[in-house]
Amino acid sequence: MELAVKSLTIGDFMDHDPHAIPHTANIREAVDSLLSAGVLGAPVVDEQQNVVGFVSEHDCMKDMLNGSFYHEAPDKVTSVMFNDPVTVDPHTSIIELAEVMMSNKPKNYPVVRNGKLVGLISRKHVLKALLEND
Repeated sequence: MELAVKSLTIGDFMDHDPHAIPHTANIREAVDSLLSAGVLGAPVVDEQQNVVGFVSEHDCMKDMLNGSFYHEAPDKVTSVMFNDPVTVDPHTSIIELAEVMMSNKPKNYPVVRNGKLVGLISRKHVLKALLEND
């Protein structure tokens, strides 16, 4: 008797609301968005939903500190974001992504289909997938 192995793909476990931040946002707006969504980081997108970067709380910390201390206007999110984020396809295997994550790659990956942002997957999502299918 042959056992059926369920296909575990990124699309099955990703967050379908990636909490994308527009590339026109300033850092204060980006921080507000991250805090409101309860996420540590989010993809930065252009008007066509193309991923142009990734920004984390950590990326914003210095600018927020300078703004609070020196009362400076916040810079654009593009000035602190990571410009070349690794993206993944929703059809990619969770197992394959877990193996990539083991080599200290990013904790969060924008999920892109046909060049457009469709979700976000994190270590938390991968662990949930592995736990549910153990």
